[in-house]
Amino acid sequence: MPGIIFSAGCFFLAGLATQPHTEAYAMPSRTAIGSHIQKMTYELYAGGINAVQAEFDVSYDSQDRYSLELVAATKGFLGKLVPWSGTFKTHGWRLKDGQERPELHKSTAIWNGEEDVKEYHYSKDGDFKSLHVFEGGQDESPETLEDDLVQGTTDALTATLQAMQAVSTTGLCEGEDEVFDGKRRFKLIFRHMDEEILAPTKYNIYEGVTVRCEIEVLPMSGAWHKKPRGWASIQEQGRNKGSLPTVWLAKLDEQGPAVPVKLRVKTDYGTLFMHMVGYENGNKKIVTKTD
Repeated sequence: MPGIIFSAGCFFLAGLATQPHTEAYAMPSRTAIGSHIQKMTYELYAGGINAVQAEFDVSYDSQDRYSLELVAATKGFLGKLVPWSGTFKTHGWRLKDGQERPELHKSTAIWNGEEDVKEYHYSKDGDFKSLHVFEGGQDESPETLEDDLVQGTTDALTATLQAMQAVSTTGLCEGEDEVFDGKRRFKLIFRHMDEEILAPTKYNIYEGVTVRCEIEVLPMSGAWHKKPRGWASIQEQGRNKGSLPTVWLAKLDEQGPAVPVKLRVKTDYGTLFMHMVGYENGNKKIVTKTD
């Protein structure tokens, strides 16, 4: 559930198209979208090892449209051991009540050269229309989906955007949406914790006020296992260590939503950190300083 990992930590996780490299995967190219765009670059560290690079673009195409794009890939030693890359894209409507509603969410993930694609289609009134699934080039789309599994849901990127927008407009990281990921329905919850001032480090470029926010995934229906697995297992490991996945959000653009500047996920195998190493919005550009 990489899109969820990025989204819920925003990003993210949730969760992304490229061809395998002989040693590791190259980052998929990011698409230039929208008339006003924020472009962020992140590096994820696991046990002190720089293991994943991710890029997140947030675009307000006009007064009533938005686009989101998350690309990520394993790198270095992990890229050789776990060759994965992905692209997650959403575009949809910005409604007059301040809510964002997806029209299409598409995820493309490549693992050991095998490409899996999922397309989720929604109507402007919020109805879930269809799911198309292609695994290894084969059409594996379900013939039918129960309404109690899909209706009233959104995608994880849009759910994250709404929490980011809440920080921008109210200063509070608060949000609660129900998400369907192709097999399961769950509630994605953002909880405001506190304001915190971050200083720049050799890992992270951001300096200033942030809003610290916890994220929780609550299973609802679908193909959930009795014992936590995957993201659910990671979340419970963090809970047992006194901290759910945590994201720090900051407003860097007056015309756009707040964006993630740091992520922390505690696990039984150590703490994962994701740091912002690059940012630009057309008027401002910040990058990691090099020696």
